[in-house]
Amino acid sequence: MKILFVHQNFPGQYLHLARHLGAIAGNEVVFITQRTDANLPGVKNIVYKPQRAVTPGVHHYLRETEAGVLNAQNVARVALDLKKTGFVPDVMLGHNGWGELWYLKDVFPDVPLIGYFEFFYRRHGADVGFEPQTELLFDAAPRIRTKNVGNLLALDAVDYGQCPTRWQKSLYPKEYQSKLHVVHEGINTQVVLPDPNARFNVPGSALELSQGDEIVTYVSRNLEPYRGFPSFMRSLPVILSSRPHAHVLIVGGDGTSYGPGLADGKTHKEMMLQELGNSIDLDRVHFLGKVPYSSFVKILQVSRVHVYLTYPFVLSWSMLEAMAAGCLVVGSRTSPIEEIIRDGENGLLVDIFSPEEIAERVIDALTDKHAHNTIRDNARRTIVENYDLKSICLPQQLRLLEIAVSNRKAIA
Repeated sequence: MKILFVHQNFPGQYLHLARHLGAIAGNEVVFITQRTDANLPGVKNIVYKPQRAVTPGVHHYLRETEAGVLNAQNVARVALDLKKTGFVPDVMLGHNGWGELWYLKDVFPDVPLIGYFEFFYRRHGADVGFEPQTELLFDAAPRIRTKNVGNLLALDAVDYGQCPTRWQKSLYPKEYQSKLHVVHEGINTQVVLPDPNARFNVPGSALELSQGDEIVTYVSRNLEPYRGFPSFMRSLPVILSSRPHAHVLIVGGDGTSYGPGLADGKTHKEMMLQELGNSIDLDRVHFLGKVPYSSFVKILQVSRVHVYLTYPFVLSWSMLEAMAAGCLVVGSRTSPIEEIIRDGENGLLVDIFSPEEIAERVIDALTDKHAHNTIRDNARRTIVENYDLKSICLPQQLRLLEIAVSNRKAIA
């Protein structure tokens, strides 16, 4: 079988699927991407770049749309070159977020296209206006409506869609939902699993932490409000004061993945450290930056309590991985998390804007390390039974490919 993937940040959500397909003898797997520094066995990468930058001064509603057009044009050029060499895929897959899918069906009109749909922007019911006492200008509604241009172009172009969670699917217009299948990328529960003997050495120090220690963990791609970072930081003075032997491990970069950055150019980490001053002990609060995956797993394995907070937005893999590792997750009472966590059963839920409630739950978990063992066991069971890579999610992804290819053959 010939498979064409497209994702600017190779391999993105297709790590496990592309690796699996690339390992099957006889398959020809091609991946169009902007990334130059990664590869997978059995997968041929073709790198593209936009012809130019977005036009300076273009209307701010349209910056992402123009960037998407530039990406789509160059992906289409690569696809045309592939077609000239005789490569015609049996199925195509790609993320819709950066425009890369928009023109693929113009190159291969008879080849089924499966799009990955992560988030449909809404004026109400999701991230916009979620912060208390937020007053939005009228500009917000038309800006958000225009922001969905790429979503709508891709929804019209694809034959099938994939959404990782039911809540994320629910945000898409009802007239397109029949195309969308809820299929998560999956968690490798044979790699991410509890380990009572796990140890983690804090970089740059002689400190070695183990599962028996009082360890609070927090993980995000970047330390920012969309992932509740300010609330988490504001909970630390009470936690550290109440539990003098506790250590806090914070994983994440200083950039901004979602929402606006700070106007003065400061990072959210800098802002919070300035606000909290001497109320937190930096000998016990360890900012680890971005860490290798093996270190990330060890961090989860030694965690006594893992805090995961998010606006109503895309759900991070890290929360599911924390549950797979047997962590006690203190999560925000927001829609993406409530789809997975039932309060008091497989995790604990808090108000994302209440540092006091976060601190209370964390302190309770630190005080008695065995009190929440049933919740930890249930957390792992939730992931094994619903999101396991090998037994559930990868077979679901392969089944979606089979449906797409079979329907194409039936029509032909």
